[in-house]
Amino acid sequence: MTQTDADDEERPVRRAVCPGSFDPVTNGHIDIIARTSSLFDEVVVAVGINKSKSTGRLFSPEERMAMLEKACADFPNVTVAGFEGLLTTFCEEHGIGAIVKGLRAVSDFDYELQMAQMNSSLVDVETVFIPTSPEYSFLASSLIKEVAAFGGDVSGLLPPDVLVQLTERLAQRARDGQR
Repeated sequence: MTQTDADDEERPVRRAVCPGSFDPVTNGHIDIIARTSSLFDEVVVAVGINKSKSTGRLFSPEERMAMLEKACADFPNVTVAGFEGLLTTFCEEHGIGAIVKGLRAVSDFDYELQMAQMNSSLVDVETVFIPTSPEYSFLASSLIKEVAAFGGDVSGLLPPDVLVQLTERLAQRARDGQR
């Protein structure tokens, strides 16, 4: 056995979670997930399932998880799971020691720092902030849905399969008289 093999056996697996609603998943989300997958041994993309907010969602939790699984297929150390309740409980149940959050702007940091401090007061978990790549700094799922609903071109902002699903869902809602 080489020294490297021995080191690998002794080193604990570094697990991180990338939480969010992902309604829908954007290229900005995928950028953060890809960069996280290069920093950690295992990454769980955790889709928050909040039943009280389900009426405002464009896609069901199952649809969002399926979109993420397809969009993350190139990252062998990334899995997708849903969770209800506290993210810190999910972290404890899955042996996850780090929460990764992408930051688009200073305003994100103000909110996320407060959340990180609350999370670390609840369980032994660290929060890692990754600045969003400049080309995605303006992206938000809600903004993409609004622009797409008014016919704007969002094709460069979403994984191709997500774009197809978004276009179909918005067309269906338009036919049904919803927005």
